[in-house]
Amino acid sequence: MKTYRIPQTDLEVSRLAFGTWHIGGTWDSTPPTPEIQARTDALIHAAVEYGITLIDLADIYTRGKSDSVVGETLKKTPSLREKVVLQEKTGIVLSDEVYAGSMGHYDFSYENITTKLETSLKRLNTDYVDLLLLHRPDPLVEPEEVARAFDALHASGKVRYFGVSNHTPAQIELLKKYVRQPLVVNQLELNLLHNDLINDGIVSNTDMAHYTGTRDTLDYCRLHDMVVQAWSPVAGGRLFVERDDTPHNVRQTVHLIAELAEKHQTTREAIAFAWLLRHPAPIQPIIGTMSVERLADSVKADSVELSRVEWFMLLAAANGAGVP
Repeated sequence: MKTYRIPQTDLEVSRLAFGTWHIGGTWDSTPPTPEIQARTDALIHAAVEYGITLIDLADIYTRGKSDSVVGETLKKTPSLREKVVLQEKTGIVLSDEVYAGSMGHYDFSYENITTKLETSLKRLNTDYVDLLLLHRPDPLVEPEEVARAFDALHASGKVRYFGVSNHTPAQIELLKKYVRQPLVVNQLELNLLHNDLINDGIVSNTDMAHYTGTRDTLDYCRLHDMVVQAWSPVAGGRLFVERDDTPHNVRQTVHLIAELAEKHQTTREAIAFAWLLRHPAPIQPIIGTMSVERLADSVKADSVELSRVEWFMLLAAANGAGVP
């Protein structure tokens, strides 16, 4: 599989990453079953065999069980650790996590960042993660606290590099004023149906009124050498399924993806991922499937090169209109 070099690091990563959002099973206190662990083993081994080297995690995924089942896979096959880049995300606190009845919130305090990372390391059966991202912006962030946490984790060797997720340019600049380590990744929701990051520049200075606050985020990341990672890259499967209530633009997109898959003699998943890979940002889609078969269909995107016209055809279908 083709790779990206993450700027300001020594990390060479696959263009496609593997995500672990649901890999641990249910989002409650039910322990992972042997079947869930077996599925995790199969998915991680298949991902590595297909050339995927970045595994995306978060301390909240299935309430910590995603970390644990991946950690068990790594424990059973220690040689895997040196073959993969482990990326952890932190900063979200789930409901009932602090005390019974507490609500979900965000916490970028020194104590929360460092404590959560220590917990993740134990679950993952490793001494370090390669990347740590701040998961969602904390409106009560005190950047000095983040800087103190990053310094401690970096100095101890527990985190090699840092980044953010779902952050705007101004939020990143605020952090950079205090944080000494470079912020090398911004993980953002991006797919054909959730495409404001790309439409942002196209509709600027037009009367199209769907600006949603993403102004300049994609260009900012390119200017500042941040890899853009795309979460939910296939819109939760809506790019492949047509239902009675499917909106017209989504219906058009589903049909066009199927046509292009036939033309390129590949899978529909490969076309959806190839649309993101065609962008020069670069964009690294995160595959979130829990099926080895769907994973195999997705990695075929690495060998698909959409033409410029095909790329714009997909964008126009998703928007329900051509470019201005």
